[in-house]
Amino acid sequence: MPADDDPDLIPIGRFARLAGLSIGALRHYDELDLLRPADVDRSSGYRRYRREQIETALTIRRLRDLELPIDEIRAVLAADDPAEQRELLARHRSRVEARSNRLHLVMHHLSQISTGKDRLVPDQQTSNPGELDAAANRRLGVDLFNHTWTLIEKVDRTAAETDEMIHAAHASRWHWGRAEGSTAANLGRGEWQCSRVYATLGRGEPAVWHARRCVEHAEAAAAAGQAESWDVPSSYEAMARALAVAGDRAAAEEWRARARAAVAAIADPEDRQIIEQDLATLPM
Repeated sequence: MPADDDPDLIPIGRFARLAGLSIGALRHYDELDLLRPADVDRSSGYRRYRREQIETALTIRRLRDLELPIDEIRAVLAADDPAEQRELLARHRSRVEARSNRLHLVMHHLSQISTGKDRLVPDQQTSNPGELDAAANRRLGVDLFNHTWTLIEKVDRTAAETDEMIHAAHASRWHWGRAEGSTAANLGRGEWQCSRVYATLGRGEPAVWHARRCVEHAEAAAAAGQAESWDVPSSYEAMARALAVAGDRAAAEEWRARARAAVAAIADPEDRQIIEQDLATLPM
């Protein structure tokens, strides 16, 4: 059957209305090889589409409304696996979230200036914590780590002290990242404490996140010859504890077994005893 007589072919104007797109957009998507028409008249260049292309057009419109770049729309359309599509959209969501957070900060500053609470040009520039020298960062990392531990051990913490414990743990880890002579082992210990704080508070998701980062840093340090014998076993204990708090008992049991096997390799009996005591207190 000649294309002109094919009843399944939809003229571009009608197709545009069905898809909620402009004719100009459809021509643009044709030029970009994003949505090719099923038929193009050789003499007039008139485009026609098949009904089954409406779903693709609706998908493109939806993704454009979500501000996905053309190249990423093409990747989403080409992905056969729904999980791959979700991953592509999750990456875009992260970028949008970062932009949204930036806009919130801009809105805050504009509000402060427009209401007279802040000057357009401040009297003096605020200091940058990144300007601290490496030795100062190390001192702050150690002091904050020790302070956090006193709050972890406190039985009758107030709500304000709980806030302080969370922020101090993160601040300690941040300063360790800029400390003099800092290694992956130091970073892992900072992540270990962050995970312990959240596990202590019964917050599984952040506890697991920081425990996983602890394991990654500890194993990297061990591979580089920078770790103490207890770094890796301790990271496995953190992972077991975090997973237990998160309610994943089977995974927690696996990590506890890994921790126990790793503890056996610690030569110093005092170091070994500390981690064994931690393993004995896992909430399982």
